[in-house]
Amino acid sequence: MDRFEGGPVDPLERVPLGGTGVTVTRLGMGLAPIGGLFTPVGDAGAIAAVDAAWRHGVRFFDTAPLYGAGLSERRTGAALRDRDDFVLATKVGRRLVPARNATEVGRRPVPARNATKVGRRPVPARDGTKDLWSEPSGAAPVWDFSAAGVRTQHRESLERLGLDSVDVLHLHDPDDHFAQALHDALPALVELRREGAVRAVSAGMNQSAMLTAFARTGHFDCFLLAGRYTLLDQSGLADLLPECARRGISVICGGVYNSGLLADPDRNRTFDYRTATPELVAKARAMGDVCARHGVPLRAAALQFPLAHPAVATVLIGMRSAAEAADAAAMAAVELPGALWHDLIRAGLLDPEVPHP
Repeated sequence: MDRFEGGPVDPLERVPLGGTGVTVTRLGMGLAPIGGLFTPVGDAGAIAAVDAAWRHGVRFFDTAPLYGAGLSERRTGAALRDRDDFVLATKVGRRLVPARNATEVGRRPVPARNATKVGRRPVPARDGTKDLWSEPSGAAPVWDFSAAGVRTQHRESLERLGLDSVDVLHLHDPDDHFAQALHDALPALVELRREGAVRAVSAGMNQSAMLTAFARTGHFDCFLLAGRYTLLDQSGLADLLPECARRGISVICGGVYNSGLLADPDRNRTFDYRTATPELVAKARAMGDVCARHGVPLRAAALQFPLAHPAVATVLIGMRSAAEAADAAAMAAVELPGALWHDLIRAGLLDPEVPHP
C-alpha cells in the first residue's frame, strides 16, 4: 500500500469532500458533546465551545437530531447563525417527537452483529442512547428511514438550526434498517441533492461493512466512519477505505479516541462507550509510552493518524468546552517525528502496511 507522507495538521487547511465542491477543514468539530453527552453543558457553554473552535480555525461542524434530542442542533444554529464560510452536516434516520410519545430502553447501542431487519413503518428508536444524554429537551427519537420521513427530518433540522440549508446529510446508524435506508431514504437524499437542498449525500455508522455496501451503489459523496479507523482499530481498512479511495468518496473519521481510551488510557478506560478490556488498555498504554519517549501526547498521534490515508478528508473531535477545542487544535498541530511510527511498528503496536503520517 502506498504511503501518504503527511505532517502536522493545519486546522485551517481546506480539502475537497468527494467531488461535491464542498471543502472541509482537516479538523472538524463533533457536536454530540454540546447536546449534553454524559454531562450537562448548557446553552452558554455550548456556544462558547463552538466559538473557541471557530477561533482555532475549525470550519466543519457535525451535529444530529439525536444529540440531546435536538439540543445540539439548536445550540449549533445559535452559534453559527451569524457566521459564513462553514460546512455543516446533520443526519436523518431518527425523527424527534414529544418525549411522552416515544421511549428508549437500555444503556448501550445494539451491536450491528445482532441487527435484525425491520419493516418499513417508523418504530421507537430503542437503540440504547437514552442514558447518554444528561439534559432533557422534551423530545425523543423514533426511527424513520422512510422517504417522507427524510424530508420531514431535513425540514425540522433546519427549523431547529435556524438556517436555510445544511451542506452534508448523513443516514444515521441504519444498522438495523438497511433495506429501508437503501430503498426509501437514499433516493430521498439523492433527490434533495438534485434539488440543491443539500450538497453531499453521506451515511454515518460505527461499522464499515454496511458503508462499503452503500459505497457500491454509486450514490454517496462521503461517509462518516466512527471508531473503525483509529490507532486501536483499523478494521475500516479491510473494506471501506480502499473502496472509497477507488471511487473518489471522502471518509470523515470520527471517534478517533475510541470514546476516551486513546485520549488518556490511565484515566479514561472507555472504548466505544464500554469499559475497555485489559488487553486494549495495555495496548493503549504501550502506545502512550512510545509517544512519551518522543515527547508527544498519545492523543496527538491518535488525532493525526487517520489523516495519513488518502481517502480520509477530515477527523471529527468531540469538543464540549473552549478548553477541549483549544486542545484539539493543539494536538492537530503537533509535529510527529517519523521515528515515532517506526517505533510503534517495531513494538508490534501498528501494522507496517498501515498508512501513517
